[in-house]
Amino acid sequence: MSNNLEVIILAAGLGTRMKSATVKVLHRAAGRPIINYVVDLASQVSDKLPIVVVGHQREAVQKWLGDRARYAVQEEQLGTGHAVLQAAQVLGKAGGRKILILSGDVPLTRPETLQHLIEEHERSGNALTLLTMRLANPAMYGRIVRDSKGAVTRIVEAKEATQEEKKIGEVNAGIYLFDGDQLFDNLRRLSSKNAQGEYYLTDVLGILRKSGKRVGAVVVDDPVEALGVNSRAELATVESEIQRRVVEKLMAEGVTFRNPATVVIDSLVTIGPDTVIYPFVTLEGATKIGRGCVLDPGVHLHNVTVGDNVHLKSGTVAEDAVIEDEATVGPYAHLRPGTQLGKHVKVGNFVETKKAVFGDGAKASHLSYIGDAEVGADANIGAGTITCNYDGVNKHKTIIEDGVFIGSDTQLVAPVRIGRGAYVGAGSTITKDVPPDSLALSRVPQKVIEGWATRRREEFKKKKK
Repeated sequence: MSNNLEVIILAAGLGTRMKSATVKVLHRAAGRPIINYVVDLASQVSDKLPIVVVGHQREAVQKWLGDRARYAVQEEQLGTGHAVLQAAQVLGKAGGRKILILSGDVPLTRPETLQHLIEEHERSGNALTLLTMRLANPAMYGRIVRDSKGAVTRIVEAKEATQEEKKIGEVNAGIYLFDGDQLFDNLRRLSSKNAQGEYYLTDVLGILRKSGKRVGAVVVDDPVEALGVNSRAELATVESEIQRRVVEKLMAEGVTFRNPATVVIDSLVTIGPDTVIYPFVTLEGATKIGRGCVLDPGVHLHNVTVGDNVHLKSGTVAEDAVIEDEATVGPYAHLRPGTQLGKHVKVGNFVETKKAVFGDGAKASHLSYIGDAEVGADANIGAGTITCNYDGVNKHKTIIEDGVFIGSDTQLVAPVRIGRGAYVGAGSTITKDVPPDSLALSRVPQKVIEGWATRRREEFKKKKK
């Protein structure tokens, strides 16, 4: 990390090819806006807050990044040279400093690559060192033109290139490192007499060359590091690469992925060693998974904290929930926000929870809805139990104390408390508190009419005749 390096991030563009009401740099890849990755990258090479040049939807960009950056405003999108010039007011005199220019829509560059660029710039004594890449299909990238000795002489924008220049495979990666003394004065000398009517940052290269300054280039090993996001297809490519890197890192730390290519995983997800992730698992947000867990196919977690040795069975869905050690969930359970499962808890087939806290060892094994509830340690909730928490206006709480046994097909009409160690008989509708160690029943008396079925069948036979 350098204390002599300023970073400028260009993030003022419209991003029209995204076909979106959201500004391009706030589109998400692996759970975070793509500009987040660029700001993170800047913090790894410089100890100064980056200057983000904003324009289109600048309030949204500034709100998202907050105090992680300084800001310059480009009121009109008049090209990259004009955008960088707006940072001069924030930066002040740049003499003696290096200025690194990044794009807010290029999130895959590695800090090691930038460090190599910085080292080459200092070693060669360049006024400008840029990052380039070699592509089989350069498309709309600016071509790098070199002289017979291999020195960079100019960058030709695709729309300005001749047919011969368009055949060049080395292209501009859009990352530049300038000596501060050579940047802003030369930016003010730029002309907009070109096909786009814009001030190109790349034209500074020609100005530097004419004044006898050295210009160098570093070719990036993997072109994916310079991939910019200009379309939904490119966003998908970027997200895929970020997820690949996350999985690669986690496997190196001891996590098993049965089929890595099928897993959707966000960049903030953490997983402990000896955990096994089966195919078609989705892990989003700031999900944290402990050691020795098993996540079966189809599990979907969003901002969930999972302890050690937890088994999440197929189809389990959870959001903003906590699952402690040794718990078992699913298959096809739904843990909604506010759910907290203690140690050794079992939440089974087709059970839905919401704002429900389960004490250690509690069980709800089948076909139940537990909402706005406290379930005590070692309580057992039978199949088909429902906490009736909503009266049409307000939500109410159900409290099931330690060691309670709730029989199948029970309705607990909140607000209600079931005392410690109590039993509730199957098929009951409980509307009043149940004292500890008691039995509560609310069944309609069973009525048996002998011979009724036989008479009914005989009536059907007569009607058919």
